[in-house]
Amino acid sequence: MLLRRLTLCSRNHLDYRRRVCGFLTRPLTQVPKGRAHGSSFAHRGELRQAKRIVVKLGSAVVTRGDECGLALGRLASIVEQVAMLQNQGREMMIVTSGAVAFGKQRLRHEILLSQSVRQALHSGHNQLNDMSVPVLEARACAAAGQSGLMALYEAMFTQYSTCTAQVLVTNLDFHDDQKRQNLNSTLQELLRMNIVPIINTNDAVVPPPEPNSDLQGVISIKDNDSLAARLAVEMKADLLIALSDVEGLYDSPPGTDDAKLLDIFYPGDQHTITYGTKSRVGIGGMEAKVKAALWALQGGTSVVIANGTHPKVTGHVITDIVEGKKVGTFFSEIKPAGPTLEHQTQVARNSGRTLASLHPDKRSEIICHLAELLTERQEEILAANKMDMDLAVNTGLLPAAMLKRLSLSSAKLNSLALGLHQIAVAAQDSVGRVLRRTRVAHNLELEQITVPIGVLLVIFEARPDCLPQVSALSIASGNALLLKGGKEAANSNRVLHQLTQEALSMHRVKEAVQLVSTREEVEDLCRLDKMIDLIIPRGSSQLVKNIQRAAKGIPVLGHSEGICHVYVDSEASVDKVIKIVRDSKCDYPAACNAMESLLIHRDILRTPLFDQIIDMFRTERVKIHAGPRLASYLTFSPSEAKSLRAEYGDLECCMEVVDSMQEAVDHIHKYGSSHTDVIITENEVANSSEVQTEGRISCATLAHETQKKVFI
Repeated sequence: MLLRRLTLCSRNHLDYRRRVCGFLTRPLTQVPKGRAHGSSFAHRGELRQAKRIVVKLGSAVVTRGDECGLALGRLASIVEQVAMLQNQGREMMIVTSGAVAFGKQRLRHEILLSQSVRQALHSGHNQLNDMSVPVLEARACAAAGQSGLMALYEAMFTQYSTCTAQVLVTNLDFHDDQKRQNLNSTLQELLRMNIVPIINTNDAVVPPPEPNSDLQGVISIKDNDSLAARLAVEMKADLLIALSDVEGLYDSPPGTDDAKLLDIFYPGDQHTITYGTKSRVGIGGMEAKVKAALWALQGGTSVVIANGTHPKVTGHVITDIVEGKKVGTFFSEIKPAGPTLEHQTQVARNSGRTLASLHPDKRSEIICHLAELLTERQEEILAANKMDMDLAVNTGLLPAAMLKRLSLSSAKLNSLALGLHQIAVAAQDSVGRVLRRTRVAHNLELEQITVPIGVLLVIFEARPDCLPQVSALSIASGNALLLKGGKEAANSNRVLHQLTQEALSMHRVKEAVQLVSTREEVEDLCRLDKMIDLIIPRGSSQLVKNIQRAAKGIPVLGHSEGICHVYVDSEASVDKVIKIVRDSKCDYPAACNAMESLLIHRDILRTPLFDQIIDMFRTERVKIHAGPRLASYLTFSPSEAKSLRAEYGDLECCMEVVDSMQEAVDHIHKYGSSHTDVIITENEVANSSEVQTEGRISCATLAHETQKKVFI
């Protein structure tokens, strides 16, 4: 019945497909840039450039668990991804298994039906339960299943207006020069016409593979792994994606205690691999896949082996690989000079445990030494920062606010050193402090104490001053640390990290803080849930949201926005107001706790204090955006604010009018981001009793001359 429905579907869409095929042969606009074939891609990120792609579907991917029939849902999701990439302008080819399984399903059905009819006619219904299905010969199953498998592919691809063509090959087609040229010409013509070739070995006539039959420099076609590799090299494909029922290549058989999934595999690492048994179906096994992959890699085709059966990833596994995401095992001929991320994480964890066991005085010594290095080695730091600044200015890609965050100065380094000394003092009781003690029984007490979290991953943008701050906090709390900084600050981060490790070396915990300098994508880092205990993003709200979305099983501690308010009460000191407002907006406008909205009491309008605030802003070149109420009070008002929930990060701010302190607090609750907010008033009674602030608004009274800066 399935075959009849698919055949009917193919007939109904025949004319439509012809029209679509004619349309799709026209040039496409979204075509990835081609590359000269001959060398494979060195890094995953380069896979986005792949134009010609071969997708190999193993038997375990295509067939059901009972090996009788196809996994239709899984196959449909794979077809959808291939069609999407094809419609992007890539040239897709599929090497598929499944003909034997599909034929086995059909033949079993026909045999059971035939037996039931014969037994019903001759023996009666009481013997129907004794029927048994004989062992089916693989070639017969392949012959019976090829047409149905192709009809299924054709019907599925039709839903995406994509044409397909079936190509059956044998080993002889590659060993005979004329046949190989004919095959190449046929496939090239199909790709030129925007048709997806679906290739399989002609299992109905192919002889059994001969052991050790590889010719010198040429791989023989023993299974679909070797077929896919040979085809990829013959057609000069950029990428071969081999889907199987395992996550990728492991250093030992999957399921064993010490088995580790390899993210990248290099040809020189073959001796480190211990292979297990073959999958439940198929004839190759992982050893055959690796052999085929290495042969294709040597021929200039990049290879990724990944899981095509996992229900959570099957729907996007192919597109994820093409986008350069860390999926499966990537085969590369170029081994990076630096350590892998996994290695960095492991050594950081081991060293972090030693750091946590140090006496608090020693952790404080490390932080103080780092503070001293920041002042003693200023010339080295500023020289590296100048390289970053010059590059950023020349490229012109960073906005003014980001350039300010990227820039370092002697004053900023001195301020950093001062902050680190304060952290060193706090480090005395960060670890091992008793929070609660409960007597459970006689001579039995239960204590709750502070302990390190483990391995922290801090991701920050073009802000090199973040590196020593976060490092000091991590050292104080006894945590291992991975740092992933923006590439715009690469030189500054490198020098600052070297100084951090120099400080850590005084107590032999140099490896506790690691700088991730590989080409790892942030999304890939967020998937290392077995290695990282907490992610802390430091940057724009978009960065935080992206990391929260990408994190897989790892808690994310992030503050999405820094919409900070300063409220000037009617009973505020004039001198204090000017100092605080100037400091909070103009001292470091790119900081996350810089003022973004200034609220003023209505009674201050048209007073000398209001004029002084405006004059100060004009002198400091602060652009004002008027809130709706302020705009209604002024005859000639500044440009009206597009939003009362804006984070400018520059010499810009919003000004708005309120009628009371409580209205100011309500405004902050509605439009603020719970980061840093200030009330300037001399009325301590109103401060303490009339206003409900939920514990997140600091009050600048007589004891507070300026707003406290907290950069971390």
